[in-house]
Amino acid sequence: MNCDRAGSFRLVRIGVDVGGTNTDAVLMDGAAIVAWTKQPTTADVSSGVAAAIRAVLSQGALAPAAVQAVMIGTTHFTNALVERTRLDQVGVLRLASPSGEALPPLTGWPDELKHCIGDHAFLLPGGYEVDGREIAPFDAGKVRAAVKELRTRGIRSIAISSAFAPINASMEEQAGAIVRADYPDAVITVSNAIGRIGFIERENAAILNAALTSLAANVVASFEQALAQIGIAAPLYISQNDGTLISAAQAAAFPVLTMGSGPTNSMRGAAFLTGVTDAIVMDVGGTTTDIGVLANGFPRESSIAVDIGGVRTNFRMPDILAIGLGGGTRVHLDPSLYAAGELAAEALEVGPDSVGYRIAQDALLFGGSTLTSSDVAVAAGRAAFGDRAGLPEFSPAVLGTVWNRFQAILEEGVDRMKTTRGDATILAVGGGSFLIADTLKGAAQVIRPPHAAVANAVGAAIAQVGAQAEQIVAYDQVPRATAIEKMREEVTARAVAAGGDPASVQIVEVDEVFLSYLPGRAAQLRVRAVADLAGLTVQAPREAPKKTLVRHAH
Repeated sequence: MNCDRAGSFRLVRIGVDVGGTNTDAVLMDGAAIVAWTKQPTTADVSSGVAAAIRAVLSQGALAPAAVQAVMIGTTHFTNALVERTRLDQVGVLRLASPSGEALPPLTGWPDELKHCIGDHAFLLPGGYEVDGREIAPFDAGKVRAAVKELRTRGIRSIAISSAFAPINASMEEQAGAIVRADYPDAVITVSNAIGRIGFIERENAAILNAALTSLAANVVASFEQALAQIGIAAPLYISQNDGTLISAAQAAAFPVLTMGSGPTNSMRGAAFLTGVTDAIVMDVGGTTTDIGVLANGFPRESSIAVDIGGVRTNFRMPDILAIGLGGGTRVHLDPSLYAAGELAAEALEVGPDSVGYRIAQDALLFGGSTLTSSDVAVAAGRAAFGDRAGLPEFSPAVLGTVWNRFQAILEEGVDRMKTTRGDATILAVGGGSFLIADTLKGAAQVIRPPHAAVANAVGAAIAQVGAQAEQIVAYDQVPRATAIEKMREEVTARAVAAGGDPASVQIVEVDEVFLSYLPGRAAQLRVRAVADLAGLTVQAPREAPKKTLVRHAH
């Protein structure tokens, strides 16, 4: 660990973010970016990560042993769900009968994904009502019988769900104890550790997590092996959906918590690089532009059920709009019209398909035969890379029409993400941010920070550890101030236990939803805290902690 003249400690670390086209990495010493790189994402991902880490170490002339932490954001798990590959079959123990049998597990799932998961669900007595009463008593015998059957079938990944487990998790914990005792080789996911109140969505999240556990163990092991081969013995952290970090062991146990890490890394990196804590971030990659909202320096969370691979879930995810425009987006235009005096709207189609990581082979700039958005940007003088001599002659009218179509797509995205009147500050980041014009409708200003192309890797490198607690509280029984303070203390302790510096813990959100359908003064209370990794003194943009958000649910 390095010490500056003032005596404060700085952490030398590497941040990596794996995208569909590029794997980006930065080497940081405190708040300084020492080196950065963009490497092609490889089919096995891990080798691309290793190449990016070696590149920044070489640029920074730093020995691997000097690295004190590595933070990685990965697309492995999202890709597995989208592609329906490398998924485990899952045994589902649902503790909610008899009232919880109307909609069986996997209801509404895409058929191909249901086939991957298999039909291994057991509807068992148990669960709670919203007011804490039992639906039915827990039946240990029936749980043991179900576990025995799963063991016979060879199903090792098991998801356990119980009605209103976030209020009372005891039945899920009892079932988990039985699984561990009777089937030691099983890997268990309990729904209360992942999702929120909302039974079907929370159970879906638990099942998805269970389906990814074998892949997660292999991915984390491959990252650790790659670091060992490079000579890095530092702790490995994985970026998660809310812009904070979890340990490699936690990521292996809860892979679904990392699935939205790419956009959140970019948003956190944009905030760090600009010092702006409230803005709309547009992260232009090779395939899509991800648009999200920064609130107090952190990504705005989605308040509705999030669709993951065709499945409704309710765990923490950023509120992100992905639009089909990136640096590798295909521009569908007949070559005979390249030099036309004018271009009809119906003759032009932009995306949403992309050449992705093959841009260096397929784009006209690199000797390929596919017209991409990058080709248009270079031809229009908006960017300078590749071999401009490989581009055909475009008329100014055609270039103007295509460029304006790009801006219209981006402006529509900004408009969809705005929640207040007036123009918003736009932070333009990502390797394809040259596609964003200096002026956009709905934008007060467009800010392009230094190192914008690797803002995602910066976001991973400067990320903090986090903790969250959620509970339904009856204020008739526990005073409101006491309940909030107790949860503040709980999340503070969790953040420190996750590796956070006790002196840096911040409560960044207190969300309070009054539940009018319950007797008395009941509220769903959620508190979130963040903390710097112990020894890390990066001065990321900060404001005062968020005020309590009070809402009413009818």
